[in-house]
Amino acid sequence: MQLISQNPKQQMLQKQIESASKEELTLMLYEGGIKFLNQAIIALEKNDIVKANNLILRTEDIVREFQLTLDHKYAEISKPLDQLYDYMHRRLVEGNLQKDVEILNEVLGMFREMRDTWKEAMKLAKAAA
Repeated sequence: MQLISQNPKQQMLQKQIESASKEELTLMLYEGGIKFLNQAIIALEKNDIVKANNLILRTEDIVREFQLTLDHKYAEISKPLDQLYDYMHRRLVEGNLQKDVEILNEVLGMFREMRDTWKEAMKLAKAAA
């Protein structure tokens, strides 16, 4: 689906998304979560509560997307991931309600660790192919 009034940056992102593999889309979601949380923390530090709230909600959406797309055929992997995503979501809600940068930094660290692990897995899979 393409929006008619996209600026060049949006058009480029749209093309990236349309041509990305599932693995690349997952990486993009991790990167998005990191970006939004970084921006939310900065917004909170500037006391821009509305902006912080919107960015945290976008991050919550990413976490929910991860949960919705888990393949439950592989319970040994999907069950702990689901529990982790649930914890991340609860912490995001708590951090948003309390406007607590420490809580957001905790979730940010989780996003970074998961992104780095995902990047390494992509490299290993590519090397094995």
